[in-house]
Amino acid sequence: MDFDFSDDQQQLRDAARRWVDKAYSFEHRRAAVAAGGFSRDTWNALAELGLTALNVPEEHGGMGMGAVEAMVVMEEMGRGMVLEPLAQSLIAAKVLANYGTDTVQADWLPRIASGEALVVLAHQERRARYRLDKCESKATQTPTGYTLTAHKSLVPAGDQADAFLVPALLNGTQALFLLERSAPGVTTRGYLTQDGSRAAEVEAEHSPATLVTPEGLAALELAVDIGSAAVCAEAVGVMDQVMTITADYLNQRKQFGVAIASFQALRHRLADMKMQLELARSMSYYASLQLEQPAEQRRRAIARARVQLGQSMRFVGQQAVQLHGGIGVTDEYIVSHQFKKLTQLEMTYGDSLHHLGEVCARMQATAGVADT
Repeated sequence: MDFDFSDDQQQLRDAARRWVDKAYSFEHRRAAVAAGGFSRDTWNALAELGLTALNVPEEHGGMGMGAVEAMVVMEEMGRGMVLEPLAQSLIAAKVLANYGTDTVQADWLPRIASGEALVVLAHQERRARYRLDKCESKATQTPTGYTLTAHKSLVPAGDQADAFLVPALLNGTQALFLLERSAPGVTTRGYLTQDGSRAAEVEAEHSPATLVTPEGLAALELAVDIGSAAVCAEAVGVMDQVMTITADYLNQRKQFGVAIASFQALRHRLADMKMQLELARSMSYYASLQLEQPAEQRRRAIARARVQLGQSMRFVGQQAVQLHGGIGVTDEYIVSHQFKKLTQLEMTYGDSLHHLGEVCARMQATAGVADT
């Protein structure tokens, strides 16, 4: 199998990296956090680069690219710890393209591609933990359409988004709806998350909504798997930067008149960090390459990838802080923010323990056992 990136993919990576290096410095990010954790100007800049159009089909004004291109871009977003939820446009575009009616696609996909509309996934409920089949939100059919009554938590940029993809029970079966933030009965309460990005509680009380698909659970599983693959890629980008910064620090910091990078014990720890990064990178590739496979195979692959990524994120983040010493936990230093970012990513769409359970549940009956 050829794991080399094509010229187009490499050019896409270069464009995203140049934007991060030029327009999204650590100081810019700190200012963005202080301003609320989301900037519509930054979102528009991502749209001008064409990044919000990556997964939108060409017939709806998008670039029609696939999972590998999305992975390449999300790695670069991770390098800059970009706060704006670009992964949500990848999720919304793919779910609407796969499950939406022609009318829904025509109404929303061009606006997602242009960046005019930020559509985010609003699925997390307080008592659901990470179970996608647990849903208490209710939908009711009316003479003019559908209404939703729901309370969703930790919705990315929920008080800034234009619309939400919301799973809800319709006649006892989970369906997926598109709910506009401006709809009657919709209220949001925004707040900063641990890594400085923005989220919100979203409530709807008999609010009019559009049915995307009655196959709500299948659509939600696809959405979460796309989000998990994006988490993997973003984490690789963060860890790549952590490695670079930590290696530079070890080469600059001196004890007993020599750089501490010359100490064998520290070199071994840095080598272990590099090994975990490369394991994470290979599993991120695996996750993205499996997104187009049948649902059972795709879900199994994503769970495997998230277990490894969780282990790698925890190890690399903790070791980086340890190797930096006291400065590694100060708010003024970038490594502390990278550690918080990795910690939050590890818990997004299910923590490592949850995904380990998924891997176990999806094992074949003879997994790891030789026939006799």
